[in-house]
Amino acid sequence: MKKTVYLLFICALFSVYASGQKPKPPKKPFPPAPEKKVTPAETSKNSSPGGNYVALVRSGKDWGYIDQEGHYAFDRQFENARPFVNGLARVRMTGDWGFIDSEGNYVINPQFENAEDFSEGLARIAKFKKWGYINKTGVIVINPQFHDAEDFQEGVARVRMGTQWGIIEKNGSYVVNPQFHALGPFSDGLARARIGKDWGYIDKSGSWMINPQFDDAEDFNSGLARVKKGTQWGFIDKLGNYIINPQFEAVGNFQEGLARAMKMRQWGYINEKGSWMINPQFDNAGDFSDGFARVRKGKDWGYIGSSGTYTVNPQFSDAEDFNRDVARVRKGTQWGFINKKGLYTITPQFDQANDFIGGLALVRKGVRYGFINDEGKFVVNLIYNDANDFSK
Repeated sequence: MKKTVYLLFICALFSVYASGQKPKPPKKPFPPAPEKKVTPAETSKNSSPGGNYVALVRSGKDWGYIDQEGHYAFDRQFENARPFVNGLARVRMTGDWGFIDSEGNYVINPQFENAEDFSEGLARIAKFKKWGYINKTGVIVINPQFHDAEDFQEGVARVRMGTQWGIIEKNGSYVVNPQFHALGPFSDGLARARIGKDWGYIDKSGSWMINPQFDDAEDFNSGLARVKKGTQWGFIDKLGNYIINPQFEAVGNFQEGLARAMKMRQWGYINEKGSWMINPQFDNAGDFSDGFARVRKGKDWGYIGSSGTYTVNPQFSDAEDFNRDVARVRKGTQWGFINKKGLYTITPQFDQANDFIGGLALVRKGVRYGFINDEGKFVVNLIYNDANDFSK
């Protein structure tokens, strides 16, 4: 029997070799698949907003941050995002908001329905449609409980319960219980407040420092506040005394010693005694900025100096304030930039243009956004669906 089996095996082996086939080696396990190489987004070597500016941009549906060379500052992209403020930025992923640092790392993971920027060390956040506050480690220091809330300023914050506003301190305790129908921010230690129809001013304890008596009121600015009695506006000091009696149809804040004011639907400029320094003669006017004010006569905008004489004759369809020696102006539908002599530094060619920040200005042509330098040359091409100014 053994001889028979052995003869059969020898015959089978001979048959295989006779056919030209060789016995197959035993199967080896497949080697693991090579890992896919991930090519990171092009990143500048010096892109941290701690020392440089970054801009928030949207490509398709995703938001990211680019440096001043147009490179992505980091690879991470977001569903929604906001510009950097003091080294932190609000971002949204999977429907929730959190905070990242200048390298794109989460310092506070997305977990809030809404969030605002940090102010005086705390940030407003929303959970279950109620507002509270967190610190910079993400710890909730004031539980979400308010129907609305504002940033901390001068050590206190305005909060709303139902229809009434009150004031809290940083431990969440009420300094002033909700009782005001409207409440402005504190400025120079006072806040405008309204109960019923009349406005007055309170201090941080909620005491009336200037009793409710005005039909409208604005925040204090450099020791003065604009107030309205009937249809006329004037100015008061922090004691509630009229510095300039209500007599104008509209007024702006004092800037560089002058405030715009309107009489008989014409704008001019007054000093802090209420005397006309530039007689009412303009159809529209802006505040003074950098020694110039934009004014409109008829359909055209130009610029005047503090003497009231034109430094740049009316010729533009629209105009904005001077910022670092240049101003944005529009001719027809296109925006450009001029210097203080009224000469174009960049000819009108953009559908939208913003001020220069960090040496670059956001511009739009059609539906695409990019950034130009002060020579009007594109540093970042028109490739984005949306964009914000540079910040850090």
